[in-house]
Amino acid sequence: MNLRHRRREDPEITLTPLIDVVFLMLIFFMVSTTFMRQADLELTLPEASREPGEQIVEPIELAINAEGEFFINGRALVNNQVDTVRRGLLQAREDTPDAPLVIRADARTPHQNLVIAMDAASQANISRLSIATVPQEQQ
Repeated sequence: MNLRHRRREDPEITLTPLIDVVFLMLIFFMVSTTFMRQADLELTLPEASREPGEQIVEPIELAINAEGEFFINGRALVNNQVDTVRRGLLQAREDTPDAPLVIRADARTPHQNLVIAMDAASQANISRLSIATVPQEQQ
C-alpha cells in the first residue's frame, strides 16, 4: 500500500472555449440585427390644411352607444343583428347611393358591435367607410 502524500496540481482554466462562445454570440447578434436604412433622397413633403374639404354628399352616420345599441342618422334600430343593420344602411342609401359611412362608436362599446357594423357595411356594398375619433389631449 502506497500511503505517500501526493502533491495536488492546481486546476488550470482554459479561456479558449469561453472566447469561442463570445465570438459566436457576437457573430449571431451582428447577423440578426436589423439596421435602419435611411433614404438617400431628401424630400420636402407638401403641406395640407388640417380641415377636411367640403363634402358634396352628406355621409350616413352609424352610431353605437356603450350598451351596444345601433342608430342610423339618429334613428334607433330594433336590434343589433347584422341583417337589421344592413337593411338600415340600404334604406339610408336609397336617397344618396354614393354616400360614405361614418361609424361613431362609443369607446366602451363591445368590439363585436364594431365588427357587426363593418360587416353590415360590407354586405350593403359600402366601400367608403371611416371611424370617427376625437384627438388625444396633449399631456
